[in-house]
Amino acid sequence: MSGSGEAADWAGAVHAPAGAAPRIASLVPSLTELLFALGLGGRVVARTGFCVHPRDAVRRVPKVGGTKDVDLDALRHARPTHLVVNVDENRRETVDAARAFVPHVIVTHPLAPEDNRRLYALFGALFGARTEAAALVARFDDALRALETTAAALRRERVLYLVWRAPWMTVARDTYVSATLARAGLDTLPARAASRYPAIGDDDPAWRDADRILLSSEPYAFRQRDRTALAASTGKRVDLVDGEWTSWYGSRAIEGLRALAQYRTRG
Repeated sequence: MSGSGEAADWAGAVHAPAGAAPRIASLVPSLTELLFALGLGGRVVARTGFCVHPRDAVRRVPKVGGTKDVDLDALRHARPTHLVVNVDENRRETVDAARAFVPHVIVTHPLAPEDNRRLYALFGALFGARTEAAALVARFDDALRALETTAAALRRERVLYLVWRAPWMTVARDTYVSATLARAGLDTLPARAASRYPAIGDDDPAWRDADRILLSSEPYAFRQRDRTALAASTGKRVDLVDGEWTSWYGSRAIEGLRALAQYRTRG
């Protein structure tokens, strides 16, 4: 942030305050929700079909495809002045194509819970919502502090956090998901990986070394039958977890940190 009110995004682009009437398109589900939490819902003119929160309010916003398959013609028709994207969520070629007709592209790439403070401040500075952003920071700090206090009183555990099957896929430690779980005292396996979302075979040591296995609700929607089958085949504790707890940055991160604290308290 600068004294002039300008703010830099994760790509290093410096953005001036948007002024009184921005038209914002968001291709990132959790950040669409953040815009509404900052009181900016009336400025959101386009979203993806995966942008489902806040459930009632977001329905009035036109959809422009998915996070990976954006309908560029529909996006152009929305006439956005600002486009919110994410390095992991959106394809580079989509973002590059959108730059031809969207004046301001805001690139995000949070890699740890603490990056939410920067997200709140960035959006608050750009869209005239500094007071609302500061309030979110205070709530976030309370939730993170409570989670870390809870985790400090418990034994750290190694977890295999699965996000896909056929093949099995997990998360590397340089991801937002892994960093969030670490704050809860849960260290993801494998400790080293060749990619950020590695596939693992049935003979991978992570199955043996994990204290528990976590099945995320997204992007693959694991069900109770998956939990039952894995518990039987591995002999491990297997839990279904809401993927929004661990992977949704933005305003939902506050709720996610609180939910993780409750999860850890239950043992």
